[in-house]
Amino acid sequence: MPKTQVDLPDRIDSEIDRLVESGDFVNREQAVEELLSMGISAYGPMEEATEEPGEDLFDNVDEQQDPAARDEGDSDEYGF
Repeated sequence: MPKTQVDLPDRIDSEIDRLVESGDFVNREQAVEELLSMGISAYGPMEEATEEPGEDLFDNVDEQQDPAARDEGDSDEYGF
């Protein structure tokens, strides 16, 4: 297993010690390994675009409405 040396701020080092002492982790090595794994998994692979090749972006034109064609009541006044 590769070994890595990391300089941590005192607050993070203390927090790791606190987690081990509270029983969340068996030992410091397990705590560091699991916490790093969780952090790395948070940056997991980027989701690929769900658009299929050749998919027409304008397939749902029936659901779209022209804002100028909206019925906004019986107003004879011009609006902007």
